[in-house]
Amino acid sequence: MNASKDLSTRERILHMMKTSGPLSAKEITIELQITEMAVRRHLGTMERDGLIESKMIRPTLGRPTAVYGLTDIAEGLFPKKYHSLTLDLLDELAEESGQHMVDRLFDRRKEKLNRRYVHEMEGKAFPEKVQMLSQIQSDNGYMTELTQNDQGDYVLMEHNCPIAQIANRYTHACDCELQLFETLLDAKVERTECLAQQGKKCVYIIRQENRDDRTTKEGQLSDVQK
Repeated sequence: MNASKDLSTRERILHMMKTSGPLSAKEITIELQITEMAVRRHLGTMERDGLIESKMIRPTLGRPTAVYGLTDIAEGLFPKKYHSLTLDLLDELAEESGQHMVDRLFDRRKEKLNRRYVHEMEGKAFPEKVQMLSQIQSDNGYMTELTQNDQGDYVLMEHNCPIAQIANRYTHACDCELQLFETLLDAKVERTECLAQQGKKCVYIIRQENRDDRTTKEGQLSDVQK
C-alpha cells in the first residue's frame, strides 16, 4: 500500500471518528472494507503520532473492547472559525461602546496572564526567566525559538500567532503582549518584527536592565511627577 493511499485511509479514519465518535477496530474494518490487520496498523501509527487515543469499554455482556477516539491534536486538524466569531463580537463591542472598551479587554487579559505566570518566574535567574517565557509561549501555540545575539541580548522568535487574525485588526493585542513580557521578565523588550504587520514572524529583543539603568529611569519618572 503506497504512502498516498495510507494517508487517505488515515484521513478517512479520522473523519469517521469525528462524525461518529470513538470506534473499535472491528467497526472501522467493516466501514472501510479492508483487513483488520491493516486497520490496526493504521491505528497503531496514529496513536503513536498522538492523533488518537484508546480506552477500554466494558459492555454488559462479553469481554472489554478497545475503542479509539480523537485527541486534541487531531481535533485541531479540522477547520475551525473561532477567530471569526471573536472578531464579530469585538466589532460589535467597538461599535456599541467604543474602541477603548476593546482595548480594555486586552488589558484585562494581559493582567490575567500576568497573574497566572508571575509565580513561575519567582526565584529564577534572568536566563531561566527568559527560557520559561519561551516555553510558556511555545505551549500556547506560538512555536518559539530562543537565541542570543552578538550583544548578549536574548532574541525570542514566534513563528506562529494563534490570534493573528485578531491582532491584524486590533493591534493593541500586540502591545499588551510586549508589556506582559516586560512585566514578567522585569526587562526591556523591543519588538523588531511582527506577524500582524506583514512580518514573517514576531521577533523580540530582550535586554536585562541593570540596576543603574533602573535607578535612572525611576529618577526621571520622579522628576516628571514633581
